[in-house]
Amino acid sequence: MDIGIIGGTGGIGKRFAALFQEKGHPVHVSGRRSGPDYSELARICPIVITAVPMGVSGEVIGKIGPLMDRGSLLMDLGSLQAPAVRLMMEASSSEVIGMHPLFGPDVSSLSGQNIVLCPGRGEKWLAWLKAFLEDGGARVSVIDPDKQDEIMALVQGLNHLNTILMGLVLRGSGSDSSALDGFSTPLFRRKAEIVEKVFRGNARLYAELIALNPNMKKILDLYAENLAKITGLVERKNITALMRVIEDRSENRGKGGKESGSI
Repeated sequence: MDIGIIGGTGGIGKRFAALFQEKGHPVHVSGRRSGPDYSELARICPIVITAVPMGVSGEVIGKIGPLMDRGSLLMDLGSLQAPAVRLMMEASSSEVIGMHPLFGPDVSSLSGQNIVLCPGRGEKWLAWLKAFLEDGGARVSVIDPDKQDEIMALVQGLNHLNTILMGLVLRGSGSDSSALDGFSTPLFRRKAEIVEKVFRGNARLYAELIALNPNMKKILDLYAENLAKITGLVERKNITALMRVIEDRSENRGKGGKESGSI
């Protein structure tokens, strides 16, 4: 079965092109300067996947969608699924599924990896896709695209926001990172490695994950509210109240966590 991937020359699109090829599916990759044009891709491929940055996915979907047959499958490979699924439904009469792999292009296989599927229209292709991913060892969740994006505001938006803010504070402190090595704890070193990865990685990806998710407004409001609360307690040196805040948060996560002497 021929599969077309728009944006499959790099990143997660390239990784999925390899995964499909490993299972014997001919894959036709369309990049900005190479590969078949959209009309040819839609003609020869019953499945076409868009794997482009979120900021341009609407334009790409608008071009490929009208070319897809009713019995074919149009998919988007991205982090925000509600707008992508909505655009695919509007642009095409084909079946529609949004897919969000919760991993990067550097993974060697699907085994143990989480993947979210957001069905938009039709049932013919969903069972096949889910079985394909699970046969590769992936853990597949099928969920409404709006709910997916709401969860991603926490899992990705808040996560990357914290990392970026830590990086900005370290940068603004004027401290030489090498000078901190002899004073760092294991947890600090792990966090610093993540900061380095984000700041030297795909800046557009992280910016879009935070700025384009409409659910981030609520997260940012909660972040600001809690930061203001902590700031006030620290300025007043109110250790008892600060302990209470920490203990309340710990209880919300449940019991059984192990304490560590060095964080």
